[in-house]
Amino acid sequence: TPKRKFIIADTPGHEQYTRNMATGASTANLAIILVDARKGVLSQSRRHAFIASLLGVRHLVVAVNKMDLVDFSETVFNRIRDEFTAFAPELDIPDVHFIPVSALQGDNVVEKSERMPWFEGQSLLRYLEDVHIANDRNLREMRFPVQYVVRPNLDFRGYAGQVVSGVIRPGDKVMVLPSGRTSTVKSIVTRDGDLPRAFAPMSVTVCLDDEVDISRGDMLVHPGHTPHVTRLLDARLVWMSSSPLKTGRAYLIKHLTHSVKGIFRSIRFRIDVNTLERQPVSELSLNDIGSVIVETTSPVFVDPYRRNRATGSFIVIDLISNETVAAGMITGREVRDAGSLASG
Repeated sequence: TPKRKFIIADTPGHEQYTRNMATGASTANLAIILVDARKGVLSQSRRHAFIASLLGVRHLVVAVNKMDLVDFSETVFNRIRDEFTAFAPELDIPDVHFIPVSALQGDNVVEKSERMPWFEGQSLLRYLEDVHIANDRNLREMRFPVQYVVRPNLDFRGYAGQVVSGVIRPGDKVMVLPSGRTSTVKSIVTRDGDLPRAFAPMSVTVCLDDEVDISRGDMLVHPGHTPHVTRLLDARLVWMSSSPLKTGRAYLIKHLTHSVKGIFRSIRFRIDVNTLERQPVSELSLNDIGSVIVETTSPVFVDPYRRNRATGSFIVIDLISNETVAAGMITGREVRDAGSLASG
């Protein structure tokens, strides 16, 4: 639209497509949950809301559709809103909005409907154009994973990558992980010239005052706001493979530009996506969501997923088939030892 550009991921509703929903939500700013006005809040509605919450979506619109089939009843809409609101505290979504719509003739989809004068809010499209998402991005903690060392000649050395969070400027003090060496940003280079600053999600080349040993997979951060450096991760996992996850087997953990082998030491529980109950299991199957503890062979630089979706996420790759088998979200919960089986 003239006000905002949208990218829409339409995901299936059935439980067998949980991995599709998780993939779509992983980069979304907002999720729209469609609820049939005749049927109310179903387990499918709860499941989608939970997955959106798990994947860090901060804004949720509950679009109560087919209002024409319930005579555009305010009572029906209020009942569905109250039912969903009672469930919402179990989610970690700070902004939940309700809109009654009828897609058949476009009521409250683009323009306000005259057949629902009791609804004082915006139409769906107007709300999507105006919802504030700028504060969702972490601009406080600078994270710059190095993707490539640029060395075209003896006079230039730069480090190319994407600023995944925070802001970086010439003159900033930076620390290199994992070495801990520090330096100062000399310049921020792009094809169109040097920049006075770079911020997420810009891709740039950073030059430093000192010649520091840096390679792909290293990370530049501000010394006062460093990520957690660890080999033990407590994470929520969405399993995407037909072959189940079993503890003790080695996989490749890809975290930003850094790839490292990891072993799943324990499965703390599986989450029933319909009831949100925690169930003890020995393995995770296709479309399962569970809590796991993974140990990596070398340190990774992470933040809790709730605080930083880039540094708080990873994918799991099968070492033999090269299949992407899972997506993980780091909880930030401290793991004391590789054998931890705590269930908190």
